[in-house]
Amino acid sequence: MSSEELAKKIKLRAWNMGYEAKASHMSGNFSMADIIAVLYYDCINISEDDEIRDRVVLSKGHCCAVMYALLAEMGYFPKEELKTFGRNGSRLACHISYKVPGVEWSTGSLGHGISVASGIALNGKLNNKSYHVYTICGDGECDEGSVWETAMFAAHHKLDNFTVIIDANNMQAMGNIEDILKLEPLADKWQAFGWDVLEVDGHDHKAIKEAVRHQSKKMPKVIVAHTIKGKDVSFMENNLWWHYQVPFGEYYQRAIDEIKGNLI
Repeated sequence: MSSEELAKKIKLRAWNMGYEAKASHMSGNFSMADIIAVLYYDCINISEDDEIRDRVVLSKGHCCAVMYALLAEMGYFPKEELKTFGRNGSRLACHISYKVPGVEWSTGSLGHGISVASGIALNGKLNNKSYHVYTICGDGECDEGSVWETAMFAAHHKLDNFTVIIDANNMQAMGNIEDILKLEPLADKWQAFGWDVLEVDGHDHKAIKEAVRHQSKKMPKVIVAHTIKGKDVSFMENNLWWHYQVPFGEYYQRAIDEIKGNLI
């Protein structure tokens, strides 16, 4: 199985999870699926040794379905448990939960995950640990002041063991990024804060892998991954309605057919 196949597989699982749980945020899940597939398939150390394993914090915690699907695919817990997503009493909550094996931190309040991740990275530096810390946040999440406090903090401490990946799909809950709160020039902003900045197509697996493996020296790294919200499902792509809409009716099978079609 390739990272491309893994990305499609976790989209299918997440879509079914959302359908059964009547859960939203599927389009945001789909925009970051390629990123996490490459990260886990090709890049990070997933050793069981806590001293050396890399840490991944999903700061955009509302987009947890594909992350749960990926963790199950990687063997962190049985795939059968994915059927409990969003149910009362399930540890697979609709915002990512640390109770799930492979999850570092419970997130959902935007801007919090990236802040915690920087602290984990600083702890690694202070204790001479070899692990690297990755966090995935949304471009809309960059409206949060805590994101920019983290940008200053990580640069000040020269956290070259810390990588932020921004799922830049140009949309957020109530509209387009450009209309809600303009972020551009986003890459220039991070560079001005003292970060090593890379920009990639967030659906190009080779480009993502090269960016993640790029070694930064004495500064943290940010990868601005330009993505399409709802990627691989025509009626969801760049459609704000699907930020909160749940899978239903004819759309359920149409999405499955399109994702499977992209597997051929």
